[in-house]
Amino acid sequence: MTGIGVEAGAQAARSRALAVLRIRSRALAVALLPAAVAVVLLAGGSTGHLVGGVWDAARLVMSVLGVLVLLAAGVIALVVARARPAVSPTVAIAEEAAPDLYRMVRDLADRLDVPAPSAIALTPDCDSWLEDRTHPAHGPPPQEGRDDEIAGAGGSHRRVPAAPVLVIGSPFLWWMRVGELRAVLAPVVAGTGPSAHPDIAAARRFVRGLDAAVAVGSTPGRCPLTRVLCAGVSSVARLMLRGCREHAALMERGVAAAAAERAQAVDYGLRIVAQEQVGLAYAGWDRLLTRVALPAWRMGRWPSRLDAGVVAALTELSRRDRLAEGFASRLGERPACDLLEEPGAIDEAASLLAARLFHGGPAETGPDWAPVDWQEYPEEVVDRKWRLDAARLHRVLDAQGVTHTPGSTAPDSHAPTLARVLTHLSASHHPAPEPPSTHQAGPVLDASPPAAAPSNTPAAADGETLPQEPPALASASASDESVTAGTGRHTTVEGEAETLAAALTAELAREEATTSHPRSTPETTSDATLWDDTALPLFPLQPPRTARELLTDHVTAMVCCAAIDTAGATPGLDWLDGPSLLINGERAADLTPRVLSLVEDGDPAPLRAWLVKSGIRPEKPVRLV
Repeated sequence: MTGIGVEAGAQAARSRALAVLRIRSRALAVALLPAAVAVVLLAGGSTGHLVGGVWDAARLVMSVLGVLVLLAAGVIALVVARARPAVSPTVAIAEEAAPDLYRMVRDLADRLDVPAPSAIALTPDCDSWLEDRTHPAHGPPPQEGRDDEIAGAGGSHRRVPAAPVLVIGSPFLWWMRVGELRAVLAPVVAGTGPSAHPDIAAARRFVRGLDAAVAVGSTPGRCPLTRVLCAGVSSVARLMLRGCREHAALMERGVAAAAAERAQAVDYGLRIVAQEQVGLAYAGWDRLLTRVALPAWRMGRWPSRLDAGVVAALTELSRRDRLAEGFASRLGERPACDLLEEPGAIDEAASLLAARLFHGGPAETGPDWAPVDWQEYPEEVVDRKWRLDAARLHRVLDAQGVTHTPGSTAPDSHAPTLARVLTHLSASHHPAPEPPSTHQAGPVLDASPPAAAPSNTPAAADGETLPQEPPALASASASDESVTAGTGRHTTVEGEAETLAAALTAELAREEATTSHPRSTPETTSDATLWDDTALPLFPLQPPRTARELLTDHVTAMVCCAAIDTAGATPGLDWLDGPSLLINGERAADLTPRVLSLVEDGDPAPLRAWLVKSGIRPEKPVRLV
């Protein structure tokens, strides 16, 4: 039954490959048609059958048209053949760096009776696939300081067919056991069998060439004439690509079906269990990147052991979900990373590539882009991040003219304190407007001492100015009457929170404009890559944070700094939630709701109660960066 399924999938793939090649043949026939008509007219004139002025004009027109069409077809064919197809960013794994891994893959290919992949590479993602890198542009000469994945495997000989490269997700190597990895890779390696068929290989090369030709039209930096020619070539390639898209998709589906049927005979039972680990690895990898790695990347530091970190994150996840007992026996088996000779060096290279793809960092380390170990993460990333955010928050408050806390017992009344932030965002700090009210000139924020006012403040009297929308980018001299002439206490505090959040957004945008540009431009690196790195990050992890989220993060950072400086708390790393505050060795998991109550509702009571319970002194100055 398996053999029948394999043969059916292969036959479907070959039939779709022939359909793709027929589209190529039709395009060639269309290009040759004007020249063929011109040849017929010329032959008729030479034999004396097609004579006269009309036939002479037709011969001239068709001859010129045929030459022009042939020239255009030649240019398009040359571009399709020579355009460099896109290549996935990977970390090359030489055979001497992972002999056991190559041996396992070759043994798997022998059991499946398919050609072995020509090379192995790692990608910082939870996926595995085969990638054709036999195009001449991907072959020698190798780039300086960079190994070529298929060097020595026939890449320098254009006519020698080479098996595709096996790309493996790096988290799989660290989280999965050897047997699980072999079971997951079985259907992927089985795909080399259909890939070796000449029709399928030719159809894939044609589609990849068309895709690369389409990308040629969008390459910047060309002269106007070249840009017009490339746009024409791109239009023709896009037309042909649209015609063979459905056939190419069905061809790949047939190849995948044939590979899956062939792989059922290898570790089928173990593959079912391994697929569960694939989903778990994906969840842990995504959580590690967004919660742990992203804060470090934003500070110019990149964790150098991301793959080892995903093991710690998934272990913590299984412990919290009470699954540790089920994974205990599994974790005692040999991990797949033992198939590598130097797993630490490969993990570091994959971690740097992940930072480049998901954040847009440079390809090389430097003063503003340095690696960080997990042991140094709390001090180098968490503590520094909190103090940078707290310093930015107080800079914005100073720019807005917000005074420091009246009656502070600190020796330096101008030192940054948490009480200043609490008082500014608290509803009790701002009295209700007295009816009737008038427009006030001056700064947006009023730092006067609180006035005695009942909690149930009535609405504004008739004729009072209604609150306005807060500006998109607030400044210290903005005059928004809605802040001091609102309809009530909650509106006043909400307007001030929005104004402060907008000012933080503008300040952070200015900082990123001065620091992120040199790190994201391709001119900062001397080596060229086989993939387009002009639009990094290729896969952004998260959308930009909103102004309210930024304000919440900055207030939380200020609270954490005060806890460290006044209550002996320490910064920590939670593998699932990222930076965390440790008070008496315990993670402060109940801080965020109290900060949200202050930021969104202007109610400081829950946060003040938490500060008293934790022994944190908000009136004491904190150390900033």
